[in-house]
Amino acid sequence: MRILILNGPNLNLLGTRETDVYGHQSFESFMQELTTQFPQINLEYFQSNVEGELINKLHQTGFSHDGIIFNPGGYTHTSVALGDAVAAINTPVIEVHISNIFAREDFRHVSFVAPHCRGSIGGFGLSGYRLALESFLITAG
Repeated sequence: MRILILNGPNLNLLGTRETDVYGHQSFESFMQELTTQFPQINLEYFQSNVEGELINKLHQTGFSHDGIIFNPGGYTHTSVALGDAVAAINTPVIEVHISNIFAREDFRHVSFVAPHCRGSIGGFGLSGYRLALESFLITAG
């Protein structure tokens, strides 16, 4: 099974950015944990602060992978283009958010990506990525 974890803007700063919201762990160290916990999955990771790079990565992997776990960050609430890119590919996508976007500012309650995803997970910290991986394992088996 081949899964891409795709993170959007500012998620490169996990572990140092707003630790009260996003925690103290870097995503790189969390990826090491996931790789150890899920050795049966070929995990790939890509992060960009650039909307076009995220779209290109969706296009590049959206016909060859078994799943994509996507945290679009702030683009969730602003990017029709990212929603369109998810709608255009065949690979199932699960949207993940570290914080509970519905417990935050009103503008964060709208996702242009979620309507095109298999599902959305939010509010469970980095564990949301683990839950998404488990979901792909359940639906594959």
